Amino acid sequence: MKTTLLILASTTLVSQLASAIPPLPPEGKRWVRNEKFSDEFNGTELDSSKWFDHHPNWTGRPPGIFLASQVSLGDGFMKIQSKKLEEKMTVRGVDYDIAGGAVVSKTTDAHFGYYECRFKAAATTMSTTFWLSTRKQYPVPGSEGDKFGQELDIQECIGREGDFKGKYFASGMNSNGHFWYNPKGGETQDLRATEAKVKTEKLASEAFNTYGGWWKDARTASFYLNDGEPKDMVFYDKILDEPFPHPMGLNMVSETYPFPWIELPGKEELNDPERNTCYYDWVRSYILVDADAPTPEGVELVPLYEEEIDLSDAFDSHEPVKNIIIPFSYKANQDRNIELQIRDSEGKVIGESNFKALTGYANTSKTIELKDAPKSGSYTVTATLSALDSDDAKPLASDEIKTLKLGK
Repeated sequence: MKTTLLILASTTLVSQLASAIPPLPPEGKRWVRNEKFSDEFNGTELDSSKWFDHHPNWTGRPPGIFLASQVSLGDGFMKIQSKKLEEKMTVRGVDYDIAGGAVVSKTTDAHFGYYECRFKAAATTMSTTFWLSTRKQYPVPGSEGDKFGQELDIQECIGREGDFKGKYFASGMNSNGHFWYNPKGGETQDLRATEAKVKTEKLASEAFNTYGGWWKDARTASFYLNDGEPKDMVFYDKILDEPFPHPMGLNMVSETYPFPWIELPGKEELNDPERNTCYYDWVRSYILVDADAPTPEGVELVPLYEEEIDLSDAFDSHEPVKNIIIPFSYKANQDRNIELQIRDSEGKVIGESNFKALTGYANTSKTIELKDAPKSGSYTVTATLSALDSDDAKPLASDEIKTLKLGK
């Protein structure tokens, strides 16, 4: 049987991490951008191939109504502006006197993956939100007519505090997983996942923040505020063992919350342009593919990362073996070349590998076969990321293990 050695190495970062990145992917996987649910909002009009400027099957929670007139693009942002209506609007017998807005994906096939959005909340009690949901109900397998829907709230917030129960929604990250259970002949039940909230002192309207959600599978998700430590969630599973199996649509919405839980916004704040607008800088979505699998069609090569390569961050002593597994991660804005080398104490290259690194953020490994049977001692491992098919030898990024010990 062929013997291999797993190298875990200490690293020195060459550069700072980008301002927003997905979590480290699972071993052997790579994050690639899912363009259907991504937008940098750098134009002057909403991309109508991706987004509705309203919600296709929801008018809004009274007294707030979604109006396309409140959605705009400019200065690199997608904006939703609230206002107090001069005259009430009545839709299907329901009265509305506050205008909000909704930007909603046209497709509803967002499935397992990472979804993140950078935004600054309006400084009112209107919501600023980022979430996924189904737009229809699905039958509960094995039941006699029961149905269910899914809702994954990555961030729900308001922009100011006050004397009301829900004032905590003005800060931090408030994530929820709703299993909407509709038993035949009964009322819909909101069966919620385990709580996953991140508390902060700063209001959501004071600065831009990045809110990310990793929908891992039909049972679990994790949430990240500004790329911090994850908050994990387990979906309610007393009805179905896998309660979140279906794809969903993506939503960015400013709405009114139910009074008296959240105080309704007053006319002064609703009509104040310094307070009444939420700003969405971008939304980005990613799917996991095998690290060496071809990049799926439709992946736009938008520079998302500060490109880097990182060897693993610990190492140990091992018996000398000829085939050495080197684990590493990299971030690349386009296909790149990676070179891995192992050198002895005299600087002689005793093993190396050159290969193409595909676009994205990958966590993978390569096996290097040494030229000669290794002896006990200290070795150096280097990794470089460089332009593909280029005569320029200068690396874009590099990392090095100062000492790899073989033998006791």
